[in-house]
Amino acid sequence: MPPARPLAPTKPTLADRLLAHTDRFLRVALSQYVTNGLSVTLGLVVIMLLVFESAGLAGASSAALGVMVTSMPDVPAPRRRKFMQMLPAPLLGIPLFMLVQLVRADVLLLGVVIVAGTFLAVMVMAWGKRGGPITFALLFSMLFSMAAPPPASLEMIAEHGGWFALGAGLYLLWGVLTTHWLNNRFRTQLLAECLHSFAQILRTQAQRFAPHADPQALLARMLEQQATFADYLQSTRDVVLESPTTPARTRLAAMLLGLLEARDHQLACDLDLDTLLQHPGSSATLPALQHVLNTTAQQLEALSLSLLLGRSMQAIAPIANLRAALAGVLPLRPEAQPLPEPLAVGTPDTSALLHNMADRIGHINDEAVHLAALARGDASPELAAVRTQWQLFVSPTRWAWAPLLGQLGWRAPTLRYALRATLAMAAGYLVSLHLPWAAHKYWILTTIVVVMRGNLAQTLQRRDARVAGTLLGCVLVMALLATHPGARTLFLVIALSMGLAHAFALRRYLFTCIFATLAGLLQAHLLLVGVAPTFAIFERLGDTLLGAALAWLFSYVLPAWERSQLPGLVRRSLQAQLQHAKLALELGEPAQASDLPWRLARREAYDSLSALTLATQRSLAEPDEVRPPLAPLEAVQARSYQLLAQLTAIKSLLLLRRSQLDMAVATPALQEAARQITLELTAAPKKETAPAWQEVKVDEEVPSAAAQPFQPRPDPTAVDDLTPWLLRRLTLATAMARELQQAASLAQQRKAQA
Repeated sequence: MPPARPLAPTKPTLADRLLAHTDRFLRVALSQYVTNGLSVTLGLVVIMLLVFESAGLAGASSAALGVMVTSMPDVPAPRRRKFMQMLPAPLLGIPLFMLVQLVRADVLLLGVVIVAGTFLAVMVMAWGKRGGPITFALLFSMLFSMAAPPPASLEMIAEHGGWFALGAGLYLLWGVLTTHWLNNRFRTQLLAECLHSFAQILRTQAQRFAPHADPQALLARMLEQQATFADYLQSTRDVVLESPTTPARTRLAAMLLGLLEARDHQLACDLDLDTLLQHPGSSATLPALQHVLNTTAQQLEALSLSLLLGRSMQAIAPIANLRAALAGVLPLRPEAQPLPEPLAVGTPDTSALLHNMADRIGHINDEAVHLAALARGDASPELAAVRTQWQLFVSPTRWAWAPLLGQLGWRAPTLRYALRATLAMAAGYLVSLHLPWAAHKYWILTTIVVVMRGNLAQTLQRRDARVAGTLLGCVLVMALLATHPGARTLFLVIALSMGLAHAFALRRYLFTCIFATLAGLLQAHLLLVGVAPTFAIFERLGDTLLGAALAWLFSYVLPAWERSQLPGLVRRSLQAQLQHAKLALELGEPAQASDLPWRLARREAYDSLSALTLATQRSLAEPDEVRPPLAPLEAVQARSYQLLAQLTAIKSLLLLRRSQLDMAVATPALQEAARQITLELTAAPKKETAPAWQEVKVDEEVPSAAAQPFQPRPDPTAVDDLTPWLLRRLTLATAMARELQQAASLAQQRKAQA
């Protein structure tokens, strides 16, 4: 069989570029973000017009504020939790809106309410992703109240508060109903996004097969993509795995589980790759393996787009089975021969390693073929375990006190963020009282709210986007008002802008700033001026620049630098790796064994590694003097990733090929490896003696996973006894656990010295 020739890269044509742009546009336009944003738009239009016909412009404008506040936590979510997810926004926002109305005439009292309200609202961030939208809903309840006309009497306060509450209540009902109506669409869109994200990971994996690739840069990109994928996965699990009772839902849930299996096989593709890249005997075969990965990625992207386009099951294209193509480029299998001792030193058997690598890539392709078959209805899903235990895979829905109590310490990042935001808002309010122009206090404060984040990296990013978005938004407002539009036209523009701002909040913040500026300024304009075309663009720009500057400056006050959070994230990752190792090496009875606990432990291992990766990336935007040393942190991430790969390969052997193992040998080896890995990952940190990370060496009693010599072995798929392969994986996993503990210890010691 002649060796496969490397595929020469071709320069994309104009048609290729147009096709790529069209693909990106469709993926955004058909995503759950835009669908959710259009749902917000429609709800806002319907409610505003209903109130406008019965109460006029003033009532409709106040009701619209209630809709805007309540819509902030309206994101794709499970049906059962949607009401409780949205309820805190109107429940706490209505009293804040009316309280600001009551104290509007008193400058001091208004400042006290703003300061206290900001602190309490930001502390809701203690509940993580669920708490973030509620925080901004409460803050904007106060700011929208400041934008409304000053009330002349208590009756007017009650009237405006009533319309605000009516809009909030109506939208709460709208949000719950549309979640039920759009649930199946959201399931499909979320799964399609995960498929596309995983395809990008496969493309990066394929690049790692190139002989002159930069392994460190590609590993960093891989970790970043894995972190993004993990974030997508949790949102998708929450929706797709909720009550998979109908055939369509069952099919989507089965596709999600198949995607998780494919990720495990992709993770194992890193095993032995360094050795194959260094061995001249593999140079003719690796390009073909790379081509299979790229082809599978391309077909998964096509499947993802088909789901977004809502194509019928018969119209979805099947994914080609590439097993034959893999077999056609592999070297001849060696003759079956007695296997040497598991730890014997020998030269690499390139043929066996290539067959083993091709088998992993073949498993990825197998899962992709199965995904398409499920989507087409050609395969039947098996989801008995998920149907009975799906609640274990979704995020908690209760608003317990524990997350808040855990953030009340002086070093807690949420408490520091709340204090920092409160001081910034107080400074912004004082500045607004002494400006030479007719400042709109709420606009300076709004800019502070949307720019300042819990970490410096996001604050800097949002500062620039906010200024640019406000400038463009002001120009659009001025151009629109120059046409003298009517109230209904302004309602429609406000609603559409609000929906688009909502849609792009997690995708492209610049667009969110543009549309939010358009909606916010038009809404405030209706409240204060009506439909008159006057608009002070330069004053708004001045307010925006001041607010952005204050948010940036106060980001350095009581900071929660990432170096103070990273030791906790490292400990969490180690604990997750330890629990995953115990369950991955656990050997139960085949007929009774359930891999559900292992799957849950695997999820936590991925999630903890993703959290560590994101925190390390955020630290790059921090000042040099507080930035943690990156080398040991990168080593922790790399070793965690590699340990996951080794343990996943071991678990696959136990689940899929136990009959090919000599259990009399494998059982004590698994027990001993579990004991050794537990000792390694729970070992007390050792005193640092090496001046630099690169000088830290792995102890010689357990060979390094990077330096471990390969034993000559036949293709594991061609022999009956896979026990030596299991023993070798156990040895490498133990060595990798030791390297992980050394990197973690060094990372924590460096933090203590910082």
